[in-house]
Amino acid sequence: MHLLTVNVGIPRHSAHTGARDGLTGIDKRPVDGPVAVTDPGPKGTGGSGLAGDAVCDLRHHGGSDQAVYAYAREELDAWEQKLGKPLPNGIFGENLTTLGLEVSRALIGERWRIGPDLVLEVTAGRIPCRTFAGHVREERWVKRFSQEAVTGAYLRVVTPGSVRAGDVIEIVHRPDHGVTAALEFRSFTDRTLLPSLLPAGEALHPEALAAAREYVAGQGG
Repeated sequence: MHLLTVNVGIPRHSAHTGARDGLTGIDKRPVDGPVAVTDPGPKGTGGSGLAGDAVCDLRHHGGSDQAVYAYAREELDAWEQKLGKPLPNGIFGENLTTLGLEVSRALIGERWRIGPDLVLEVTAGRIPCRTFAGHVREERWVKRFSQEAVTGAYLRVVTPGSVRAGDVIEIVHRPDHGVTAALEFRSFTDRTLLPSLLPAGEALHPEALAAAREYVAGQGG
């Protein structure tokens, strides 16, 4: 298991972004390393965890619990076959393109060590938006991506460090529950799945944890 590329984006204009200035950082491209990765701070004020990576819509992106976004090269390859076009590393807006690692089926709270120092923790799957759809230029992309639920994974920074292409990825902690990034994502479209997220506890993205607790409380349980 290793990193194929580390990808960062600079602000670019887009007709699809929800940012007030019309800019988006979704167009991420591989860079030479090393790239420093740190906790960017709370959502709404903190952006990406990667140095030099732009997050333009702070209302919905970035922050401590979405500091890093990872996607597997194997999953990009599968999409290439379905869409009939090449998908270079970084095309889905991922910071880390991995090889040999289960990403969408990674467990919430699972921890990865990348390189000598960096430790990341899986928090959630990725929810598609119109900026994403506009970037990949696919009709009905949000619905199709949601149906497939091959979401990649958002991660928080547990221990800061620097990463570069070729770094080995090691799973240093795997929880004993079955709550995956993909399951967490599916709970946004099927709220009956929310109670099944609770075994992941505080490792969950705070918004997902709050939604699960609220749903259970409303059901009288």
